[in-house]
Amino acid sequence: MDDFHTSQPIFLQIRQRLAQMILAGTVAEGEALPSVRQIAAELSVNPLTVTRAFEALVDIGVVEKRRGLGMFVKPGGRAELLTQERTTFLKQEWPRILGQIRALGLEPRDLLTAPEGAAKSSNAEGQHHE
Repeated sequence: MDDFHTSQPIFLQIRQRLAQMILAGTVAEGEALPSVRQIAAELSVNPLTVTRAFEALVDIGVVEKRRGLGMFVKPGGRAELLTQERTTFLKQEWPRILGQIRALGLEPRDLLTAPEGAAKSSNAEGQHHE
């Protein structure tokens, strides 16, 4: 899991991984998240970097620290996180994606059939007829 990229700070990438765990239900509301030490050791990063990732989730009301027990997903935390992530996507990611879609002249039907069409075309190109 130490495949960090340079386009954003490591603590944000760790925060995103924690968010994905919560959104996917890997860690349910009321359950403990992996410890700072555990994540830091697993990812070979400074524990302060992991703490910053947790603090970002605490700040938006998704995670709470229980003294001596660790970090837990708050009741209602998943719904709050989902709202936050949707808002962030629509404000930050979607305009860029939409701009690229328009620049490429893609139509909605192209987007809906792209994965299937791309797989078929790559399979056809990979086959050799003798």
